[in-house]
Amino acid sequence: MAAELKIRQDDSTGPAVVLSVKVVPGSSRTELAGIYDGMLKVKLSAAPEKGKANKSLIEFLAGQLGIRKKDIEIVAGQTNPVKQLRISGVSAGEATKALTAV
Repeated sequence: MAAELKIRQDDSTGPAVVLSVKVVPGSSRTELAGIYDGMLKVKLSAAPEKGKANKSLIEFLAGQLGIRKKDIEIVAGQTNPVKQLRISGVSAGEATKALTAV
């Protein structure tokens, strides 16, 4: 059985989704690395210092989803490898399709 990405629709302030991301900073390249325990796993080439990995994560995901960087907010886990993101302007279906496409 394939792992499933857990995404929650959160339309409290407009169309948005909330999802958890497992970040692996300091990797050889930035890429989606699959699903880990219901979370999106993302390898980042940026180092985990002075917010570089967080900035890189937001830029990468914005590109994957075709949205602006300002539409992605880290709501929990600023200094933790497991982060909770709120992504505005997309539905759960759109986010799942864009982030799990092989």
